[in-house]
Order: sequence, then C-alpha cells, then structure tokens
Amino acid sequence: MNSFPVHTLESAPAPSRPSLEILTGVFGTLPNIAGAMSTSPVLISALVALFQKVHGGSFCEEQIQVLLLTNAVTNACPWAVAFHTALALEEGVDPADVEAIRQGRTPRKAGNSALSILARTLIEKRGLLDEPDKVHFLEAGFTRAHLLEVIAVVAASTITNYTGNVAQPPVEAAFKAHAWSAP
Repeated sequence: MNSFPVHTLESAPAPSRPSLEILTGVFGTLPNIAGAMSTSPVLISALVALFQKVHGGSFCEEQIQVLLLTNAVTNACPWAVAFHTALALEEGVDPADVEAIRQGRTPRKAGNSALSILARTLIEKRGLLDEPDKVHFLEAGFTRAHLLEVIAVVAASTITNYTGNVAQPPVEAAFKAHAWSAP
C-alpha cells in the first residue's frame, strides 16, 4: 500500500475540513500535500496550528521560505522542494540562493546563509547543536529567541516533508517547473 488519497475539501474527513479551508484561503488552492495530510484530522490540524504560529512569528516570509526550502532539501522531499522553490522565488529570495539551497549549498546572502546553515544543522544533528553552531547563528545578528523559533519552523516543515515522503502526493502543475529529486 503506497498510495494515499489526495482529498479535496469535499472528500476529506469532516474534522479535517476547517484546516483545509484555512490553507485554501492562504494559498488560493488546496495544496496536494494538505489533501494527503487530511486523511488524518490530527495531522492536518496540528500542521495548520503550527503553520499559523510560524507565519505570524518574527521572521519575514523570505526568511521563512529559506528555512522551509532548506528543510525540504535536507529531508529529501521532492514535493516540498518544488513547492518551496516557487514560494521562495515569489517572496524575493535571490534565484542564485534558491538554486544553491536546492543543491545543498549555502545561500550567499548573510542572514539567509545563517538561517539555512542552522536549519540544516538542526536536522542533520537531530537538534544536538554544538556551541559553535549556536554562536555562528547568533553572530549573524539573530537572537536566542530566533534560534528557538527556527525549531518551530523545522517542526512545521518536518510534518510536511515526512508526509510528502510517505504519501508521495503529485506535484501540482504550477510547481512542476521546480521539480527536484534527491542527489
């Protein structure tokens, strides 16, 4: 059994529908990943609650997309890489930096570089940051509160990345130009 349904607002379990309505309002359409997640009302509602906190936090959308794209690449989730590539470009992330992240490299822009390095390191080290990892991030002008907030972004994207890797929803036509596969 390697096929998961990609629900619509109409076919999703009733408890999942309020969360799907929120995401449809945000994106103007229902992302396939959310349709897949909606099989579990617990999962989709947890994602939406965390999504709202992350996007209402102290990072601007460009920074959030740098984090989310880095996480998608680090977790090797093709759906999320395609989706967050499109959103990162839409939010003004330099195309060269987007391509660097997609290739597992560090973006050139200093703040985005520190964010990307921290996100990748958190995932690769399973949260066991060394003192130099923390110092590098803080010396880039971020605070301890920012460092902890990155953990919330990583948590939100882990939900999406793991679901994408398990359910393997199709990449929407709008994001196919940004298709990606793990090296």
